[in-house]
Amino acid sequence: MRQDKRLSRVLHALLHLDGMDEPATSDLIAQMLQTNSAVVRRTMAGLRDAEIVTSTKGHGGGWILIKPLSEVTLLAIYRALGSPTLFALGNDEDEPTCLLAREANAATTEALNAARSQFERSLGAVTVAQLTAGWRQDMANCNAAS
Repeated sequence: MRQDKRLSRVLHALLHLDGMDEPATSDLIAQMLQTNSAVVRRTMAGLRDAEIVTSTKGHGGGWILIKPLSEVTLLAIYRALGSPTLFALGNDEDEPTCLLAREANAATTEALNAARSQFERSLGAVTVAQLTAGWRQDMANCNAAS
């Protein structure tokens, strides 16, 4: 199964956007993420719908944050991306006639749902701003010592 890397890539882009004074074009973000601008536009559209970013067209246009990263949880980003599938595991049949297969499906579904709930709770407990809290303080200390 191919891995979906959009969550970490979007977080990377948002952290860059937070430090920018001007809008970032899709081309610039694509260079940062080593992808193409069409992928960036598709991905950022979910964030725009979630009111995390907005875009402006024309000369000087691009993507900008409209919500402070301290108010954006990793869960909000995950959901803005359409809540990608976490696991390659699944049930053999949707509605098996065999009772043993039904029990196996029920057990698998219950475990997957529990794992997804825990994953979402973990994402909901962290804001995007918290991702850089440690190194931003280290940078501030280095700059103050210079």
